[in-house]
Amino acid sequence: MNYKKMFGTLVLLSSAVLLAACGSDKKSESKDSSSKDGAKTEQVAKFGIPQEIASLDPARATDKVSFGALNQIYEGLYRMDENNKPTPAGAKELAEVSKDGLTYTLKLREESKWTNGEPVMAKDYVYAWQRVVDPETASEYAYLIESVKNGKEIMAGNKKPTDLGIEAVGDYELKITLDNAIPYMDSLLAFPTFFPLNEKSVEGFGKDFANKSETAIYNGPFTLADFDGPGSDVEWKYVKNEDYWDKDAVKMKEVQATVVKEASTALNLYEDGQLDDVIITGELAKQYANDPGFVGDKDGRVVYLDTNKKSKKIGFDNVNLRKALFYSVDNETIVNTVLGDGSTAVNGIVPSSLAVNPETGKDFVEESGKYKTFDEKKAKEYLEKAKKELNQETFSFDILTDDNDSTKKLAEYLQGSFKEVLGIETTVTAVTKPIRLDRTSIEKNDFDLVVTAWGADYSDVSSFLDLFVTGNAYNRGVYSSESYDKLIDEARTTNATKENERWQNYLDAEKILLEEDAAIIPVYQVVEAHLRNPKMSGYISHSAGASYEYKFLEMKE
Repeated sequence: MNYKKMFGTLVLLSSAVLLAACGSDKKSESKDSSSKDGAKTEQVAKFGIPQEIASLDPARATDKVSFGALNQIYEGLYRMDENNKPTPAGAKELAEVSKDGLTYTLKLREESKWTNGEPVMAKDYVYAWQRVVDPETASEYAYLIESVKNGKEIMAGNKKPTDLGIEAVGDYELKITLDNAIPYMDSLLAFPTFFPLNEKSVEGFGKDFANKSETAIYNGPFTLADFDGPGSDVEWKYVKNEDYWDKDAVKMKEVQATVVKEASTALNLYEDGQLDDVIITGELAKQYANDPGFVGDKDGRVVYLDTNKKSKKIGFDNVNLRKALFYSVDNETIVNTVLGDGSTAVNGIVPSSLAVNPETGKDFVEESGKYKTFDEKKAKEYLEKAKKELNQETFSFDILTDDNDSTKKLAEYLQGSFKEVLGIETTVTAVTKPIRLDRTSIEKNDFDLVVTAWGADYSDVSSFLDLFVTGNAYNRGVYSSESYDKLIDEARTTNATKENERWQNYLDAEKILLEEDAAIIPVYQVVEAHLRNPKMSGYISHSAGASYEYKFLEMKE
């Protein structure tokens, strides 16, 4: 089937027509690729992906789908295992770390190669990291490297990228020097922003680098094929990399990806045997909860609402207006009625199971306050205060969201809730994720209120709370607080190696962010409801970092 030609038609079909068109007999027939004479099962898997890839440049990628793709076609010093622990990958072994935690020395795996035949060398990491912090690259994730020696000064334009604290001691030995200790450094070394790049390849492709599968070279378990461009292509493939150093561990010949945004379309394609893994939401998730292929992947992502505090036309710079919205959103109803996929309501911005108190072992969520609650009375009281302070009787704004099922349904629910609880009229604008990311960038700042999400890049609360520091590229709503900034700075510098003091810094910071300033509105922690072919094994879901791993996939009898 030529899915690219049919995709535009398929997504327009109603769920009733789609569900009527399929049957369980067809599913079992198409899913079993082995024959009665004992032919070997074909090692090809087909995934339904909820969004287009926004970027395949490790320095510029910012979203879950892009990071997931990068994790299959590139490889850094470490990879995350099934327990979300870093293990050596491009490095032969875990780093040798100095007693003060400021110097990391790593020996590289000499058999690791690029798909152009060249070895992956220490200079490739040096080039890639310098490229991330170079202001000309405009990497939104550069802040992750700012604690590497001179990183902050380079990003500010006060030093050259070549001054960054990473150097090739030899062809296969790397030395990293930090300005201050990073407790989660091991996790960062497995994150796509820190992946190596072949300078000759990147510079040779120039502006076309990573715009198509042919304009990049790879060093991961798979290579990319049939990818026609970020933000638009709806089909691509991962093909086993025969030059990969650990190719014997890779069983899949090919993994096919197809963008499917409607849950009903995804279900139809799964039932019809055309996809082996799809995401379903809402009523479909409830209906299929007992299906043999149903899996709930707990995610380290939290969906939240952010208001544009820079725009004066709405009044979101007013804390009482923000608090009115904050208390008018009923998280429990959203997860139970709107989503129904196992996602859990949250009271704060940090997800559960991300980090624990170094002394007591208690989850951060247990020790933090229950800030986000639904309180209609409070919401109305704060709205009255906002009206007086802003000398304004009515409010209206637009809700910007991605064009997938779950976020569109959430936005529509919010539209009704704001009207019912506060009498506020809103519109909903659903766009592709690349467009949403562009419109909410610091440069564009083209939104009123946005439904957005953040996933843990590494297993530490800083992965969430550092976002809202003044000037952070992911501080979409342009929140700014001196007291908040001071606490985060202390946690990252003065208290970087003082576990208890650092922990308290972050507890205090979240209180300012949510209780005092209602800077954002946390809604739920994601659990992705999947229907997954029971014959497929070895799929790894990560709660932090790149969220999935295809390296160990295998189709079994």
